[in-house]
Amino acid sequence: MAKQIIVSEKVMPAVGPYSQGVAWDKLIFLAGQIPVSKETGKLVEGDIRAQTRQVLENITALLESAGSSMERVLKATVFLVDLTQFAAMNEVYRDYFSKEPPARSTIQVVALPLGAQVEIEVIAYRD
Repeated sequence: MAKQIIVSEKVMPAVGPYSQGVAWDKLIFLAGQIPVSKETGKLVEGDIRAQTRQVLENITALLESAGSSMERVLKATVFLVDLTQFAAMNEVYRDYFSKEPPARSTIQVVALPLGAQVEIEVIAYRD
């Protein structure tokens, strides 16, 4: 059994000395994703809903490249710059985890890379 680095052509490459994701056997650990569009290389424009949607699309792409899916996410950690945006973030988050949602923590932070409003990291499994 060896560590496998997870990458996806649909997501911007890591901008530092870290991997987008790492798999070990059936477990997948994704680095925190911010709402950067692969097409523009920049943060998506819009409110917390638009940013959350882009983050979750990035996570979906990475999980698919690792042989997994959103339905197999076990744990999510959400980082928000403004916790008053919790309900709006949840509106979009709920669309991606409508059945049997994963365990989750939500944390307010002072700042995120590139001025993002939200970052999400997940742990998932694959068959």
